[in-house]
Amino acid sequence: MKKALYLMIVFCVTLFTLAQAQDTSIFPKGEIGKNTDNYTGTIWLNELSKPDTAFTFGIAQAVYASGSKLDWHIHPGGQILLITEGTGYYQEKGKPGQIVHKGDVIKCLPGVAHWHAAVSNSSFAYIAISPAQKGKTIWLQKVTDAEYNAIK
Repeated sequence: MKKALYLMIVFCVTLFTLAQAQDTSIFPKGEIGKNTDNYTGTIWLNELSKPDTAFTFGIAQAVYASGSKLDWHIHPGGQILLITEGTGYYQEKGKPGQIVHKGDVIKCLPGVAHWHAAVSNSSFAYIAISPAQKGKTIWLQKVTDAEYNAIK
């Protein structure tokens, strides 16, 4: 009886360890972003669906290494972020920044300047849905260390 219980415990611990070690992401990380003028750190991008004549919005996954951040920017058609991993920051111009977590949904209205980033001790990932019919992303200034560190 003790031997069976011991084997069952070892089996359960092994299964739990294997489950924890597996990549929980549904989609591959993608490629490290090439336009390093618009972000700091390491950010992978995987364009899941490009806009076309039937679906006029793009869907992409972004994965941030801890501490990585996008510059201030505007999406002329707005953007929805579905946070899928980790902890990050999100701030719109003129509003206090906020901490966002896996499971949060962020709706950024068209034409609103904003930025998003991974916190310093966590990776961060989201699925972004961005209408394309009003134009491409407009990049603005870098996020300052003061702006980044002000969100707590």
